[in-house]
Amino acid sequence: MSNTPLRIVFAGTPEFAAESLAAVLASDHQVVAVYTQPDRPAGRGRKLRPSPVKALALQHDLPVHQPLSLKDSEQQQILADLNADLMIVVAYGLLLPQAVLDTPRLGCINVHASLLPRWRGAAPIHRALLAGDATTGITIMQMDAGLDTGDMLSKAECTIEAGDTSGSLHDRLAAIGAKLLVDTLAPLASGTLTPEAQDNDQATYAHKLDKQEGQIDWALSAEDVARRVRGFNPWPVCFTRLGEDNLRVWLAEPETAVAADAAPGTIVAADADGLRVACGQGCVRLTQLQLPGGKAQPVKTLLNAHRDRFAPGVRLG
Repeated sequence: MSNTPLRIVFAGTPEFAAESLAAVLASDHQVVAVYTQPDRPAGRGRKLRPSPVKALALQHDLPVHQPLSLKDSEQQQILADLNADLMIVVAYGLLLPQAVLDTPRLGCINVHASLLPRWRGAAPIHRALLAGDATTGITIMQMDAGLDTGDMLSKAECTIEAGDTSGSLHDRLAAIGAKLLVDTLAPLASGTLTPEAQDNDQATYAHKLDKQEGQIDWALSAEDVARRVRGFNPWPVCFTRLGEDNLRVWLAEPETAVAADAAPGTIVAADADGLRVACGQGCVRLTQLQLPGGKAQPVKTLLNAHRDRFAPGVRLG
């Protein structure tokens, strides 16, 4: 059975999911249909744009389904008629009712971007960074009716590097997840995997991100501020107040050994290396910023045109 290609329905939406779809398409297994979120308005013209998963599916001439819900019997029958062995779900964005979970012969499996049961939920990559975790990873999970509560089928670890942003960590985890997914399919098909139940007592929840979480609290330590800047890059991006404007902070580095005899949020130095800003403990060096209506720029470039706005003594808040 392990050498028999599986008939697979793939459900996913963003770039993270598209990488897994690409890996399955490059394997011996057969993707018989793709499910993804409806096209959304994007860009300045607000034109409808297909998801990365849909775009990849169309390149491979795959049938694409974009239901608003999978709760009604008509949509469930369409899925059942595909006669799939397995449904792979990666950042799809719709809840799957029990009837859908039970439809494929081997059920539904999920590629989740954390080492479950830590960071169940919507934003596992960001929450791992924000919490200061040293490692994270990928879990392939047999889906059940709970939120990321199903039995674990396989895992792969990933070290969180000192300079990682959510963007860089996302890209590494997407590649790890795609490989682990394909490596899991043959033993799943042959029945040689041993599912492992999650320890619910060890579970943590990765709440969905809110834009307001990105506002910097300068009373935090330099380490905490820099970690938040990395964790919210590339979305929603940390920000602070500069006079009447929101100043977006894209990159920052802690300078914990630098003592700042100034109130938290005060610029204590401004030069080509960046803005040094006092924190509750230590300083952070801001190296890439974005003013309203502009683009993200190195501090060196901003100082050429706005040196007075970033002068030592100016208070951010």
